[in-house]
Amino acid sequence: MDWTGRVAIVTGGASGIGAAAACEFAAGGASAVIFDINQAAGEQVVNDLRGNGRAAYFWRVDISDAEACRNAVQQVVAQLGRVDYLVNSAASFIGKGLDVTTADWERSLGVNVRGYANMVQAAHAPMRAAGGGAIVNIASISGHIAQPNRWTYNACKGAILTMTKCMALDLAPDKIRANAISPGWIWTPEVAKAASNDRAKWEPVWGRYHMLRRLGEPREVARAILFLCSDDASFITGAELPVDGGYLGLGSEGLGDTSTFAGTA
Repeated sequence: MDWTGRVAIVTGGASGIGAAAACEFAAGGASAVIFDINQAAGEQVVNDLRGNGRAAYFWRVDISDAEACRNAVQQVVAQLGRVDYLVNSAASFIGKGLDVTTADWERSLGVNVRGYANMVQAAHAPMRAAGGGAIVNIASISGHIAQPNRWTYNACKGAILTMTKCMALDLAPDKIRANAISPGWIWTPEVAKAASNDRAKWEPVWGRYHMLRRLGEPREVARAILFLCSDDASFITGAELPVDGGYLGLGSEGLGDTSTFAGTA
């Protein structure tokens, strides 16, 4: 799809999946707008894109602040004239279980759930004025499963999946589609941090969680995001697209290469 003349806002666009999505939009001719709290990293992505002749912009925004979201979106419209796409990729990676605090819950829900809602509320009017558009919320395979010490993160990702369906229903009259993507283990800065940047050591371990026996790349998720925003997905809304290398399809036997079950007729 030719994205020329379109404007895409990507929250969490300073790194990882968000940065990959911003780069893909910009490469296709769109104006890529990054909202993030990491100003240095966000401006670096923008400078790199501009150095390659792309249209890119950065606003420092904490999406847990509804007023900040409204003000930033208004500034985008004032400068660029419209908003066509919104990708909610920002995330608070707080993993807590029995030790979770009120502050942990407030930050997790503030960014991962309320923050997504804040952005959709802020972008709704300009997207409607543009004749419609598409929203993609980044959920996770963690929204489907139990993981140790993950009450906060997994609860939020599950909430995103259900909230996306509600958004799709409410926004359909304005020709705005809303879908979710659930990535598996993707080699993002957060995963790299957990691996102490030793991909050679940890990819064989974490790769076994996936049928494809490897971790995903941010660009692989970004391409799925752009598909859901494109006209090729014009009859898709309220849906979840797993980009997980087969993670959610695996059973307790795992990859099956250590199973002794032979089966009987």
